[in-house]
Amino acid sequence: MVSLFFSYSHRDEVIRDELEIHLAMLKRQGVIETWHDRRIVAGDEFNGKISEYLEMADIVLLLVSPYFIASQYCYAVEMARAMERHDAGDARVIPVIVDPCEWHMAPFGKLLAMPQDGKPISKFPNMHDAFLQITSAIRKAAASLNTIPNDTRKAVPRTQEAALVAEKPRSSNLRLKRDFSQRDKDRFREETFQYMAAYFEGSLSELQARNPGIETAFRRVDANTFTATIYEHGSPKSECSISLSDSFGGDQIAYSADKASRGNSCNELLGVIADGTALGWKPTMGFHFHDASSEQLTEAGASEYFWSRLIEPLQS
Repeated sequence: MVSLFFSYSHRDEVIRDELEIHLAMLKRQGVIETWHDRRIVAGDEFNGKISEYLEMADIVLLLVSPYFIASQYCYAVEMARAMERHDAGDARVIPVIVDPCEWHMAPFGKLLAMPQDGKPISKFPNMHDAFLQITSAIRKAAASLNTIPNDTRKAVPRTQEAALVAEKPRSSNLRLKRDFSQRDKDRFREETFQYMAAYFEGSLSELQARNPGIETAFRRVDANTFTATIYEHGSPKSECSISLSDSFGGDQIAYSADKASRGNSCNELLGVIADGTALGWKPTMGFHFHDASSEQLTEAGASEYFWSRLIEPLQS
């Protein structure tokens, strides 16, 4: 069985929990066993336990985010030692990109990162797609490690071996329901709106660059509204206004196919929802575009949901 070690910032603990759920089949099949610092029990020496399990790990997952890179312990202690073991052939390091950050410049920037092409988990409309890619990569890595003869793999010191045997089995389903305050929801709404504005501006620019005869316009009306227009051979083909207007209730972002609406009317609303562990978005008006209503959308998923409405007239 391959031993897997999570190196992560506690700011990314929700992501680690979700990923560990996706690894359940690998555990059930006896392919891997996992360890992270939340398994340290009262009375254990913190640094010593982490070092002990890091030295025993066959695979080290680096959950890379701005918080991971900013953490002195994650970066200078865990990552540095993991890379030493990787370069020596004693372990395999797999960077998992959680959020956009300058990870290419890090020592692990030379390694093949997951999800595919180093696309951050947070950029997936449905994060389960990202977790499936990561799980598949871990399965392949574990299979390759299991083909190495046991006598060529680094021996585990007896004290560490005993500690591993002594640890009691436990569930990895230890997440507790989290209550989100109104401030949490307001911040999430504002951050998603800012992300959405950047998403539309970048998408419009790329759409124009790729398609002759297409021109686009992005306009930031004020702090709470932006508009987008797509022209085909000089004539407006599709337009929208996206707004933080409270006209339809709080915790929502409004989409209108009329860019002059300024939030006074809308064709679709996305509302903030919580699944007990994270905040997300869900259509609330009953018209569920492309069946996205079955999913809790991330900020990237919410942006793509509205973008699909804008571009649909040019694709039909």
